Amino acid sequence: MNDKTFDASRYLSRLNGKDYLEVKWRLLWLRTEHPDATVQTELVKHEADLALFRAQVTLPAGGWATGWGSETASDFVDYIEKAETKALGRALAALGYGTQFCEDFDFAGKASLVDAPVETPATKPHPAGPRTRATGAQINAIYAIARSQHELTEEELNAHCIKAYSCLPAELSRKEASQFIDNLKAKA
Repeated sequence: MNDKTFDASRYLSRLNGKDYLEVKWRLLWLRTEHPDATVQTELVKHEADLALFRAQVTLPAGGWATGWGSETASDFVDYIEKAETKALGRALAALGYGTQFCEDFDFAGKASLVDAPVETPATKPHPAGPRTRATGAQINAIYAIARSQHELTEEELNAHCIKAYSCLPAELSRKEASQFIDNLKAKA
């Protein structure tokens, strides 16, 4: 580990009345402490104005985390970039870079803020009409439970979700995500 220290408080901004550390500053924090860390992003899905990214951040000492992010064209004109930033922000937060400044890992609270430096609408178009999208916390919980309790790979989990709900976890409604989490926990 580097001898350099990063003072996150210098870079905080206010969002919805709370302290927030933008993804660019989390990345600076990572590079300050671990200049040799590996950051990889992958566009997992891009269709029908939906972008789904997976980001993996690996520390030189061996720690790593994966983050997922999705956005739609109805959310942002630059939805592809926003989805990639969201995925990277979640991976960094999972490693402790800004975790205290985002609600994605606050499973007790009502997460209305996704881990992206912007606010997003809570709904997305659906063939059956409007529905409320799964929260970032729900999506992260789905992947964490699948990994820790079932040792499922991301591909296996995605296939399971598609079989059960005809979509990827990031496309689930909040109700479907809750059901999926309950099912994963019950099968543990």
